[in-house]
Amino acid sequence: MHAVILAGGKGVRLRPYTTALPKPLVPIGDQHAILEIVLRQLSTAGFTHCTLAIGHLGEIIRAYVGDGAQWGMSIDYAMEENPLGTMGPLLTLRERLPEHFLVMNGDVLTDLDYADVLRRHETSGAPLTIATYARKVHIDFGVLTTDASRVVAFTEKPSIDYRVSMGVYGVSRSTLDVYTPGLPLGFDELVLDLLAAQRAPHAYEFDGYWLDIGRPDDYDRANAEFTIRKSHLLKGA
Repeated sequence: MHAVILAGGKGVRLRPYTTALPKPLVPIGDQHAILEIVLRQLSTAGFTHCTLAIGHLGEIIRAYVGDGAQWGMSIDYAMEENPLGTMGPLLTLRERLPEHFLVMNGDVLTDLDYADVLRRHETSGAPLTIATYARKVHIDFGVLTTDASRVVAFTEKPSIDYRVSMGVYGVSRSTLDVYTPGLPLGFDELVLDLLAAQRAPHAYEFDGYWLDIGRPDDYDRANAEFTIRKSHLLKGA
């Protein structure tokens, strides 16, 4: 099984932690970087090959990860000279990838079964599989529904349930055939194009542990929770 880890972003929202370190290498706990945790999880799940799409401070990531032998994997790299969006780096890699592969952000802390996501993608026949997570937003105001300046409905401080992308995807290489390598391609653009073509992505619904380490408060929470979750996140550690 093959995984592509997107590790080329500047981590602007996580500053000052990312001033000198690429976001995938910020430490979690006393011994591990986020990227190391992800690579160990992928190896445990049976992934044997991983491509790291790197950009900002990419040489530091390359020096830290090496060829992947320490995790029993074969790891290669794709350097992003200019920002290409979430899915853009895959276009330049297309000839190096199998027909079905996993794509994920390099800053996700989760106990998601990555291998099952890829297996479900292969069997679904969908062009894209999106791992999703349930979120709830509490609105601290009374919400009005209006029509032509008339209030037609009112809800006091409602809660809204919705599902978000976890930043983990099953992708088929043929899905990328219509796009031009070297041009930016965002995840949002890809999904909207598939919906417009009536080729609906498949949703992989997950209700375990997931934390997107994108902001300082998320990072602080990850460090606070990692110690008690380490044995579950890193089985055998």
